[in-house]
Amino acid sequence: MESKIMGEREHKFYGSTTVGERGQVVIPAEARRDMNISPATKLLVFGGHGGQDLVFIRSESMAEFLTRAKGMMSQLEEIVTKEKNDKIQ
Repeated sequence: MESKIMGEREHKFYGSTTVGERGQVVIPAEARRDMNISPATKLLVFGGHGGQDLVFIRSESMAEFLTRAKGMMSQLEEIVTKEKNDKIQ
């Protein structure tokens, strides 16, 4: 089942999985293929919404996001500093 939510990003429902006795989950094969997840893929696991949600994110995706965010923060810092300096003058 595919749907477009939040602009152009595509979201897809891959089915369901059950947590095993050892706390393991199986990622559906179609999701692994679509997301290029192999046995060596590192995933970060986040929880949210009062302990009701669980999100998996590829570690390299998070690293790329943080690198971009750091660059944006530097740009914002420059803008704020410039505005402060302009007000002083």
